Amino acid sequence: MKHLLKMLDLSTEEIIDILDLADQLKYELKHGIPHPHLKGKSLGMIFQKASTRTRVSFETGMYQLGGHPLFLSSDDLQIGRGEPVQDTARVLSRYLDGIMIRTFEQKEVEDLAQYGSIPVINGLTDFCHPCQILADLMTIREYKTDFDGLKMCFIGDGNNMANSLIVGCLKVGMAVAVACPEGYHPDPQVMEFAKGYGDKFQLTDKPLEAAKDADVVITDVWASMGQEGEAEARRKAFHGYQVNDAVMAQAHADAMVLHCLPAHREEEITEKVFEAHADEIFEEAENRLHAQKAVMVKLMG
Repeated sequence: MKHLLKMLDLSTEEIIDILDLADQLKYELKHGIPHPHLKGKSLGMIFQKASTRTRVSFETGMYQLGGHPLFLSSDDLQIGRGEPVQDTARVLSRYLDGIMIRTFEQKEVEDLAQYGSIPVINGLTDFCHPCQILADLMTIREYKTDFDGLKMCFIGDGNNMANSLIVGCLKVGMAVAVACPEGYHPDPQVMEFAKGYGDKFQLTDKPLEAAKDADVVITDVWASMGQEGEAEARRKAFHGYQVNDAVMAQAHADAMVLHCLPAHREEEITEKVFEAHADEIFEEAENRLHAQKAVMVKLMG
């Protein structure tokens, strides 16, 4: 593993390896055991999309690993004024030990990796969100012990979260059901990948059908960053795609609920369901820290 660009690039073994290390680093942090695996190393963090969890978890994680994080907004970089990505990649490779980028186009992440000579971590693109899905898988395994025999249900937009969840959950052996309205399906590349898993994957426009016998129910906002202008149209399109009591009644009685946050209560999820599963959701948020630390150690250690 040279980079973390998308879940499609990771093998099942690599995913489990990252999760095992994340568990170990979480244990060490909770028990006050130092783990300065990246002492003297620096991570450049390029943000073309703002974030709460991504910035704080990467900065804190790098600090806990003994390294130095540098926050780089697009306003701070020549990349925001037209310098080609390939030039930025080659320059930063001479200063840094790794790059995390949170941006819009997947191609920008892939280009950084192609032209640079240091590890690149995808902190989010419009196509995928691998760091979040590693944290989700870590949380699922913490609560359910194992992935075998589990079913994950995602309800909402076939966005970067759906794309990465489909790939990640199928690769670790879970069954996957996704409920999206027409016109908001997951990426064709992901759908092609899922075909190889036969009846372990289901795409439907019926949320109650997708939630049947689910062990994990996941949702995300209906309008992601950069889609604010579509918010009203999306509210209409996603009417009926809310995680609520009716959906949870179809899932197993001990089903988990996860949400990558921020959540819009009473839109994609009801206040009642959110608060009933708040412990799981905020454990998931915390696990961004541990999963990303594992990724950084694997790539930069």
